[in-house]
Amino acid sequence: MSSYKGHSIFAFALALMFFHNPLTIALTFIGANVPDFDHKFKKENVYRMIILGLIVFISLYILKLPYYIGLIIVFLGVTFYFSEHRSFTHSIFGVLTLTSALSLILIWGFQLIGAVTIIDNHYLLMAVLIVLLSFLFLNKRLLIIFIPLFFISLFIMPVAEISYVEIVLSLFVGVFSHIVLDSFTPAGIKIFAPLSSRKVYRNFGLSMVFLLIVIALIVHVPILFKVFEQYIF
Repeated sequence: MSSYKGHSIFAFALALMFFHNPLTIALTFIGANVPDFDHKFKKENVYRMIILGLIVFISLYILKLPYYIGLIIVFLGVTFYFSEHRSFTHSIFGVLTLTSALSLILIWGFQLIGAVTIIDNHYLLMAVLIVLLSFLFLNKRLLIIFIPLFFISLFIMPVAEISYVEIVLSLFVGVFSHIVLDSFTPAGIKIFAPLSSRKVYRNFGLSMVFLLIVIALIVHVPILFKVFEQYIF
């Protein structure tokens, strides 16, 4: 199984354990595909990301609108450009950095579009931003599957707002799932890069999978109690 397929399936499984909103599930899925932009074969995409960020920055600056979103996109591109494969972007510091940058892009983009348009459907706005993010980080093969399934899920699943906290958490789970899965490979991951070159392997991955399952169960305890009360008593 190719790398992106494995990461996507693992992230989707984790997303179903933690979330029920199609927006958060989609963000987890996208987040899982972000760290590998440090790979050499994706350098062309990184160049496009930097150029896109500069265009967004200059355009918003000329229009006298908040231009920070353009700077964050450039920052992401530069981060990938200077990162060695499975180094910084595959460390705990990289997970926090990527999660923060992606969250800011979505949150600031949401606030910007909400300020310059009359669209008051927050759910639709965030869905559009997620689609744009998917075009930035998912390859063509994943997009063919992701886009139709995402829109179908928006229609068949109950409409629910998404908070800024949920945005951050879903992206974190997605990005973190990537390094957890990579820890099972023979090469392992440099968990504390760039501060340390120490690598972690399968035992780390197994521990993190167990921890994620426990956390997911704890999160769903209130729901389990409700089901228990409804059908047992």
